[in-house]
Amino acid sequence: MAAVAAAVPAARAADAGDTDLAAMVRLGDVRRHMAAFQEIADHNGGDRAAGRPGYEVSVKYVAGRLRQAGFTPRIQRFDFTYWSEKSRPLFARTGPGKARYKPGRDFLTLLYSGSGDVTARAVAVDVPASGDGSSGCQASDFARFPKGAIALTQRGYCTFETKAANAQAAGAGALVLYNKPGEKGPVKGTVTKPHRIPAISASHRVGAALVKAARNGGVRLRVRTSVRSGSKPAANVIAETRPGRDDNVVLLGAHLDSVRAGPGINDNASGAATALAAAERIGALGAERLRNKVRFAWWGAEEEGLRGSEHYVSTLDDADRRKIALNLNLDMLGSVNGVRGIYDGDDSSGGRAKPPAGSGAIEKMFRDYFAGRGLRTSESAFNGRSDYGPFIKRGIPAGGIATGAEGVKTAREAKSFGGRVGKPYDPCYHAKCDTMKNVDFKLLDTNADGVAFVVQRLAWSTLPVNGAARRARIATGPAPAEPLWLGDRLLR
Repeated sequence: MAAVAAAVPAARAADAGDTDLAAMVRLGDVRRHMAAFQEIADHNGGDRAAGRPGYEVSVKYVAGRLRQAGFTPRIQRFDFTYWSEKSRPLFARTGPGKARYKPGRDFLTLLYSGSGDVTARAVAVDVPASGDGSSGCQASDFARFPKGAIALTQRGYCTFETKAANAQAAGAGALVLYNKPGEKGPVKGTVTKPHRIPAISASHRVGAALVKAARNGGVRLRVRTSVRSGSKPAANVIAETRPGRDDNVVLLGAHLDSVRAGPGINDNASGAATALAAAERIGALGAERLRNKVRFAWWGAEEEGLRGSEHYVSTLDDADRRKIALNLNLDMLGSVNGVRGIYDGDDSSGGRAKPPAGSGAIEKMFRDYFAGRGLRTSESAFNGRSDYGPFIKRGIPAGGIATGAEGVKTAREAKSFGGRVGKPYDPCYHAKCDTMKNVDFKLLDTNADGVAFVVQRLAWSTLPVNGAARRARIATGPAPAEPLWLGDRLLR
């Protein structure tokens, strides 16, 4: 990988002496680890999903490589709740008039929906005349709700979990949660934990028509879901440098699991392998350049809703949590139709994340590095979708790189990065074809350079992020907002 001496001389001279981690972390090392993850999947059912054999072998591989590099890795075991659909769901209008709606286009099953086959009258619950509203957000919205009826609620400001819990407590037979005005298609969302009743999302077009019918004489619906859920074991792998302050830790994380559908090479062997290659080389910086301890983490069950990172953060006591200066997250670093997306830590795009103070400084470090090499960047939404979510939820600054998942490339992005307009950043996202052939290694190479540079910069000093120690930082600005996403599922 390219050295950055000419590109960023001031930062390098001040922070790292003559040793350059970006030059030491080579693409060949990253590719070698990715090839190992591919081979593990090939010999273990085609995937590396949490709770499956391929994941356990991946854990052993990472831990083994860390031991060879001189680390003492810790395997943090935990259980997570899994969920899957056993059969195709059904959503239909049974009268007056009949219509059968199409899964994917008209409706989707919400993650952690219960099973059931319910045919009943539909009742609109506090649906607003316009705007987002708070349909189903209060238990009082379900006052005098007829037991066994199907609740129609519109997406609004509260979580889907809140709506589902209120509907279930009121005795609803099922929940149909439809999208808000101006949004296309049904919501790919989650009710966060298992519920007894079927819970589906519908498009605004379908939902608004059903509400109108329900208010003009009534409508009957059928909702059928068949799901399975239970508990499975998973693990995080954690290791840290011996040198460095342990009260101002730089934490670099990447999720290690794939989805059940495929081997997960771009998502996220690319991030896991980059983190592992950096860990193998970081010792060469020497104790004098590792002023802050660098902790590496490979998270389990990210694809099940950030379960590994959430478990890790939630099991830290307040004192240990305050010792984490910041979190760097690596998730999908080589999308074949991707962009060089830097997490929007300064909220310049006007999102709703309210990033923790210091996140903007991390964004600037990445931007300055790539600008110094003449490489363009774009902003990646800072919405809690990946494993940094549990950190920003607790006020810990975060940043990182993401090259794109199922979203589609714009004309402006194609002008900056090349690629195909209107096509997904990663055409094999969560699919069987996410193999070694599904990676832009040139993009991955430069991204890994950027990661290595920023890690080295922060290992020397976190001054721009937190004034050199998080415990001494005076928090300013708005409190962090609840993330909008949990993994690839919307929360509200």
